[in-house]
Amino acid sequence: MSTSSAGVHGISNQFVADYAAADPLTATFIGKPGHDERLTDYSPEGHAVRRELAQRALAAVTAAEPADKSEADAKAVFQERIGLEVELHEAGLMEGNLNVIASPVQSLREIFDLMPTETADDWAVIAKRLTAMPDAVANLRTGFSYAADKGHVSALRQVTRVAEQCDKWAGRSGGQSFFAGLIADAPVDGALRTELEAGAKAAAEAYGDLAAFLRTDLASRAPKKDAVGEDVYRLWSRYFTGSRLDLAEAYEWGWAEFIRIETEMKQVANRIKPGSTLAEAAAALDANPRYLVHGKAGLQSWMQQLSDKALMDVRDVHFKLPDELMKLECRIAPPGGPVGAYYTSPTPDFSRPGRMWWSVPDDKEEFSTWREVTTVYHEGVPGHHLQIATAVYQAEKLNEFQRLLCWVSGHGEGWALYAERLMRELGYLEDDGDLLGMLDGHLFRAARVIIDIGMHLELEIPKGTGFHEGERWTPDLGLEFMLTRTITEPAHVHDEIDRYLGWPGQAPSYKLGERLWLAARDDARARHGDAFDLKIFHTEALEMGAMGLDTLRERLAEL
Repeated sequence: MSTSSAGVHGISNQFVADYAAADPLTATFIGKPGHDERLTDYSPEGHAVRRELAQRALAAVTAAEPADKSEADAKAVFQERIGLEVELHEAGLMEGNLNVIASPVQSLREIFDLMPTETADDWAVIAKRLTAMPDAVANLRTGFSYAADKGHVSALRQVTRVAEQCDKWAGRSGGQSFFAGLIADAPVDGALRTELEAGAKAAAEAYGDLAAFLRTDLASRAPKKDAVGEDVYRLWSRYFTGSRLDLAEAYEWGWAEFIRIETEMKQVANRIKPGSTLAEAAAALDANPRYLVHGKAGLQSWMQQLSDKALMDVRDVHFKLPDELMKLECRIAPPGGPVGAYYTSPTPDFSRPGRMWWSVPDDKEEFSTWREVTTVYHEGVPGHHLQIATAVYQAEKLNEFQRLLCWVSGHGEGWALYAERLMRELGYLEDDGDLLGMLDGHLFRAARVIIDIGMHLELEIPKGTGFHEGERWTPDLGLEFMLTRTITEPAHVHDEIDRYLGWPGQAPSYKLGERLWLAARDDARARHGDAFDLKIFHTEALEMGAMGLDTLRERLAEL
């Protein structure tokens, strides 16, 4: 396809096809076939290919004259997103990308969670990908060394924590490797079984070698200081929010929002156990058998039932949902990653449905549901599943970049947090235990705004907050704040601090995105008066697909 005559949609579609070929992991993630035997090249040369691809496509879209409003909207989205990707490449931040939650080290492992395993042909594809792992990890190490030579190395905390993850997946922390577990029940024999076993062994050894490389070569070059500073933070903040934020205003608003939610939580806690602190109310709920499920299978069954009910309840009442969106699978994630829940998108033909994954500690067998009802709504319905799967379904309205490849944390996580609040408005969180869980989730996200900006910019803690007033944020103070001012489980809190420090600018996107969604809805309701229809607002908003918050503000003002 000639980009000079293809138009914005045509250029965008071609970019997705070209990007899938240059990044096979992304191809599998978004469901673009033809690349599932290969792994992404994270060497400097591989990064250069993707940088040049982005630069060419950005220039072509910039030069293209939109044929209609849909192309004008698509042009704005593409320029903002791919423009930022080019900036990140030019800043030298791609080759050295390493953190505990969402970097190439995790992607190379997690891609196997999304691969089909029903047939011998499926397992043959997995075998080829496993066999490719040593070269892929070697390329990754080369990329890390190249970045280090240019002064771009993640903080020591990230390097050492990721090495621990690699040990886990390599089977060096006790038990079998992830890869051995992956193929253990494969229903194949003969040459294919031999190939799978050899591939799994090679992949595990590659991750073991990567752990050693991180602890020796890279750790010796890694800065001990976690804060990235204002310049790097602003770039990543724009990437995760799609907005040029006033960071001082966001920090101040985060404190106000935190205190507002904390005040309401104390009122709810007093209803649960009169005179109690938040922690005492949480302990009472944790001890209440009504909120307990047992075993990982029990947790999976519980969240599947809750998710299925939410899907049925909101359909044709609060959301317009086609049949393709009426399947959402809930699964327990493989061990080794940070604790928490996440969502993976369906393929364009919906043969692989949307999935909600829950990563829990290996040794945990009892779970309190009062904390997690709101999480199911966040990750599933009406949260990420309705948001992401709706965009995937819009083949007639959106190009493939908009449907499959575009993701902005402020838009996506902001919607999912809005979805939690929406379920409260619709009467689904009237139980005080479930309500306290929802409020704690929102308190947690407000704390993220404060701590993420505060730690990376090393800001002063203001007076009137009741916490180390006048001191400047450090990781230790961030951990103390989360442990003492929220009721989130301690294991999760420790993971979270590591996450913030390695993923600057992402954590505030939840609350800041929710703030925009709520303001836009209030604005639309005020403009339409009695004619305002919530289902129509939701449908039109989600069918626009993902975009940066500044672009979203403009588009929602038109609804």
